[in-house]
Amino acid sequence: MKTKSKTCAYTIRSTALTVVFLLAIVGFASAFYFSGRDPGLSWRSAKPLKAATQTKALTFAERVAYQRTIEEVYWRHRIWTKERLDPKPSVDAVMSQAQLENKVTDYLRNSQALEDYWQRPITAEQLQAEMDRMAQHTKQPEVLRELFEALGNDPFVIVECLARPVLSERLIRNFYGPGKEPLDSSRARGEKQTPKLIVAATANYTLPTIGTGGCIDDTWTATAGPPDRRDSHTAVWTGSEMIVWGGFGDTGTLNTGGRYNPTTDSWTATSIINAPTARARHTAVWTGTEMIVWGGTPDNVNSLNTGGRYNPSTDSWTATSTANAPTAREQHTAVWTGTKHRQLDRYEHRQRAHCPRAAHGSFGRQ
Repeated sequence: MKTKSKTCAYTIRSTALTVVFLLAIVGFASAFYFSGRDPGLSWRSAKPLKAATQTKALTFAERVAYQRTIEEVYWRHRIWTKERLDPKPSVDAVMSQAQLENKVTDYLRNSQALEDYWQRPITAEQLQAEMDRMAQHTKQPEVLRELFEALGNDPFVIVECLARPVLSERLIRNFYGPGKEPLDSSRARGEKQTPKLIVAATANYTLPTIGTGGCIDDTWTATAGPPDRRDSHTAVWTGSEMIVWGGFGDTGTLNTGGRYNPTTDSWTATSIINAPTARARHTAVWTGTEMIVWGGTPDNVNSLNTGGRYNPSTDSWTATSTANAPTAREQHTAVWTGTKHRQLDRYEHRQRAHCPRAAHGSFGRQ
């Protein structure tokens, strides 16, 4: 019995010593691990380390929701002309769900065309560079900050919903050249095709710091990727974009144009679907929701009494009525009364004021 008791006691003592030794090792290891950590960080608040790369994707519905957020920011800065007596409506009143979906579909198709047709898929590096470019070159830093904040300051959402549309548009136009199908025709032909949902390249994006420069008074800075050079065109300011349209080009009169966004320092071509016939020396006025183009000359000989209403939110044209329209004319003036667009013929205009006409071979901002 004594031998068994001694053996049992020895076993218990050995087990206890082993447990104490293991606890000492665990305690030493814990002290070493936590010595370099923030003492206020507990295991409950510790977050798992992110992988070096991540693969994400946005659903189509999410992209549409973010597009509405972007449009709402721009709409807040859109000029509602003082001549209009009606209150400025909400963005939902001027842009439908279907129109938001069309905007998303357009940039997804552009991205898909770059990959499928030109075998040049947009890379994560290009998207990061485009977001950085916007932050460095913006001429409206306060508006860009609004956009970033509206998108949650999430660099992934910003590159996908703000940078990708601008970049894909510019790259498509870089690849478009003589003899190729016009971009509007390509879009029209592919309207029944459902674009692929973009799966972002595995990458972590870094949110850039937005510059504080903005515009400097009495200075010029070239804009990147403007429309074809022209003169005798028109330009209107909407509050968030400058719209340039028509004029004389190298090959004759034009019915093309572009929208310049100083917030992202980028150009977007205006649609030519249902656009007025090519012309120069016409007029254009901004109504608060549309640019109205009227009159002008198609060939430097004849004059026109036709026009069109351009909606930049939907990138669409609607012809103006010719019923009871004034006689054809060019080099006239036009004003927006709040409800009507009125023309003054060039002879009457010349009696009242002299309007010097400038010819521009390139576009810039001052």
